[in-house]
Amino acid sequence: MSEPTTRRSSLATLGGGCFWCLEAVYDELEGVTGVQSGYAGGQIVRPTYEQVCTGTTGHAEVVQIAFDPDVITYEDLLDVFFAIHDPTTRDRQGNDVGPQYRSIVLYHDESQRVAAKRKIAELEASGKFGRPIVTEVQELTAFYPAEEYHRDYFARNPDKAYCRFVVAPKVQKARHTFSARLRPGIVPA
Repeated sequence: MSEPTTRRSSLATLGGGCFWCLEAVYDELEGVTGVQSGYAGGQIVRPTYEQVCTGTTGHAEVVQIAFDPDVITYEDLLDVFFAIHDPTTRDRQGNDVGPQYRSIVLYHDESQRVAAKRKIAELEASGKFGRPIVTEVQELTAFYPAEEYHRDYFARNPDKAYCRFVVAPKVQKARHTFSARLRPGIVPA
């Protein structure tokens, strides 16, 4: 008799603009077992959305991604990350401006730090973006979940203007670019 299989789980924490965009994209990937919007990278304990929006807490809007590394690797998550936001704009993604929208990889261990640095070096060497990558790479010291109303925001509010004009195009781009990585039942763009 064989032993029951258990899924391994790892965590990744990434920030690249509004967390609603990242959450909506990562939620659709095979091997991702959960995505939580939140705040990290700053000095305030248990910040609120309103505090983070002031740009004075040091925190970025981030997503914490639980994933099965036997199905999707950390490197795969980084590939998606660098495809769905502009890592060359400091403290800005589109019309979202402020340090809370900065591009940041918050690593959980040394292997994630090395992978993030390697990916950035590869992208820089390729000249893909035509400008220097400003993505910060720092150790995760604390993650604070966002308020309940931020969870599954795009899924619950697809007709809100921000979702239609900002989130939806990123989701469509990810569906097209990473169609082989989508969960069963998600239709590629």
